[in-house]
Amino acid sequence: MNRSLDRARSAYRERGARLTDLRESVLRELAGSHRALGAYDIIQQLGAHGRHVAPISVYRVLESLLQVGLIHRIESQNAYVACHAAHDSARPILFLVCERCGTVAESSAPELQETLDRVAGAVQFALSDTVMEVTGLCEHCAHHGG
Repeated sequence: MNRSLDRARSAYRERGARLTDLRESVLRELAGSHRALGAYDIIQQLGAHGRHVAPISVYRVLESLLQVGLIHRIESQNAYVACHAAHDSARPILFLVCERCGTVAESSAPELQETLDRVAGAVQFALSDTVMEVTGLCEHCAHHGG
């Protein structure tokens, strides 16, 4: 977690901003979860720790963390996960989302880049965003019935 926070501080410093207490708290909640969290999940968890925050504040923090590249949005769930690795945004990002327990695994999926480039090139299409979500069952749910 300390490495993630150092990366977050550095990312904000590079933009002339700082990692505020609320940004850090939201990032900690996301980084501590193995599943994607919605804004209201985060509000509830912060409330359990005695911190009451307005929804608009959490949405602003989430937008800020997205812009800095510290979290990702899981479109299919309208929820967010912490980005645990610095990666080149030009590379595809693959999210494996368990449809039973909600666990999300992230992969930079470098082996997909060549295929995506070939497919896009065949129709003269310039890729700008290569985030993919795949649903299925995580190892635990597949073997233990969830």
